[in-house]
Amino acid sequence: MRFENVCIESIGYHLPENVVRSDDLERRLQPLYDRFKLNVGRLELMSGIRERRFWNKGEFPSAVASKAGEDALARTPLDRKEIGALICGSVSRDFLEPATASVVHNNLKLNPDSIFYDVSNACLGVLNGMVQVANMIEHGQIRAGLIVSGENGGPLVDHTIETLLADPNPTRHKIKTAFASLTIGSAAVAVLLVHKDLASTRHRLIGGAYRSATQFNHLCQGNQDSGMGGDAAPLMQTDSETLMQEGCELARETWEVFKSNLGWTNDSVDRIFCHQVGHLHRKLLYETLELDLAKDFSTLEFLGNTGSAALPVTLALGNEVNVIQHGQKVGLLGIGSGLSCVMLGAEW
Repeated sequence: MRFENVCIESIGYHLPENVVRSDDLERRLQPLYDRFKLNVGRLELMSGIRERRFWNKGEFPSAVASKAGEDALARTPLDRKEIGALICGSVSRDFLEPATASVVHNNLKLNPDSIFYDVSNACLGVLNGMVQVANMIEHGQIRAGLIVSGENGGPLVDHTIETLLADPNPTRHKIKTAFASLTIGSAAVAVLLVHKDLASTRHRLIGGAYRSATQFNHLCQGNQDSGMGGDAAPLMQTDSETLMQEGCELARETWEVFKSNLGWTNDSVDRIFCHQVGHLHRKLLYETLELDLAKDFSTLEFLGNTGSAALPVTLALGNEVNVIQHGQKVGLLGIGSGLSCVMLGAEW
């Protein structure tokens, strides 16, 4: 993947006000903790996640994604009439049909001649959407495109706890496979890509690489209702250890292709933004890729794993506090269940 004409014009986001600490979740699981002699604090110790945020009950993915979209548009002088494509890349959706993107499209009052659709690919939906919009810009089909995500993790966490407590035959293994679900948070994000002739910034998206290892599609699976609507009750089962190991191995393969495609080296990359899972995953990833951990910027400690919104929200927050300097090379490293890996490079 190489792009010659694509710029990251702006990144908008919207975060919930309701903060839920990891030890708050563990106290809800106190009967199981007592039964299996588990200590409160285990969740933060193992994940590095101190807290996460949840939307109010009944909040729909389209509503929060629309707010993030408005934020992205407020950060640029670009007229929204220029937007030729809208992609919603979140795991959470309002309903099976129509596309959640149709609601966001209407909320943002985008042109009727702009295309809209949903992209579903676990935690990689926004990055996949960015590739699709970038390709449309490169081929002259559109001049600007918006990729949004509104992830609603609260129902998953609540239903996971309720299911564990209601289980007549709980085991340590069942708690372990539900562990990843307790790291999930909520967030909304919007990434605006434009043709360089329309850009008010010069944050160029220059290309990347992708690889898959679909023989591991069973390592993390959610039910069909996962994330649907405002008050759905999804469940997810995850083999966290194997997922981490195989995900990092896939990242290693992708990283070599990525560097070859862009002509980069480990030393030439100035800043790295990864999908936010947990501190053990981050440590293993940087060791596997032989990268300096000081190049990382992390939000998992206070946002948790917000699915497809995690990486772009982290990029937005990092840019706001000026961790990226003009002219620096930025790597966006995404890994999603399936398994799939997308890595994109930008020059700031």
